[in-house]
Amino acid sequence: MRTDVSFPGAGLKLAGHLYTPDGDAAGARPAIVVGHPGSGVKEQAAGLYARRLAERGFVTLAFDAAHQGESEGEPRGLEDPGRRVEDLKAAVSFLTTREEVDPGRIGALGICASGGYALAAAATDQRVRAVGTVSAVDIARQFRVGADGTQDPAVIQGMLEAAAAARTAEARGEGVQSFTLFPDTEEEARRGGPHVYEGWEYYRTPRAHHPRSATSMTWTSIDHIASFDAFSALALLAPRPLLMIAGREAVTSWMSVEAFQKAPGPKELLWIDGAMHTDLYDKDAYVTPAVAGLADFFRTHLADAE
Repeated sequence: MRTDVSFPGAGLKLAGHLYTPDGDAAGARPAIVVGHPGSGVKEQAAGLYARRLAERGFVTLAFDAAHQGESEGEPRGLEDPGRRVEDLKAAVSFLTTREEVDPGRIGALGICASGGYALAAAATDQRVRAVGTVSAVDIARQFRVGADGTQDPAVIQGMLEAAAAARTAEARGEGVQSFTLFPDTEEEARRGGPHVYEGWEYYRTPRAHHPRSATSMTWTSIDHIASFDAFSALALLAPRPLLMIAGREAVTSWMSVEAFQKAPGPKELLWIDGAMHTDLYDKDAYVTPAVAGLADFFRTHLADAE
């Protein structure tokens, strides 16, 4: 069953979908917060994973980040990693207040950018008992060095110059300065390389398009992003367990490998053969084994302490 919910997060109202298993519960259940990819909304990949994990007995919460989707926050389209980490902690707080949730058995699942955010949130929030990621990305690494890690350093320098100019323009009353996230046409997307095309094909076609999914980002997001490091506090995660899931063909998989190597353990890296980055968002051939792995992982590590 899906219920529309809202909860406070650092002074803003965040919108979520709470999924609960069918049937009568013997008591409070384990629960999982599910964070959406960058530019995504709760109705897309996060909602799919939340629903399928609820079918396996977990209470799950997919929600929109502040400044995005149905959640509050101005300017729209702001991507602030510090804020995204706080949003995940606010979602954990909300779950602790629900009578159907055992507050001692809460996990976190992050998809794409939320994979990095979930690692950062859980590292310092001891209420998160176990962490899973799917196609994890540290958004700062992606902007600084590119999805494949080979981007010319001049690119991020140029973006930081544009962000600085945007702040000046906004101070002069010229309004919020934003840039588009995806090309307008398939031809332009293909010219941008495989990862650009993947994102375009998921977000901008009937495959997964949603009217509230972000199509632009504020320029002021860039200097927030550039100094972030989703992996900097991973040493604090232990002894809580980590499961990272990545597509064998994903251009971003090096970030999952780097995070996995930095995490002290216990930990597991599950490869999904044949899958590219966004294949794990919604393609059943790849989502099914990912969900099975996550369900086994959370069932083991969110087991009743008794």
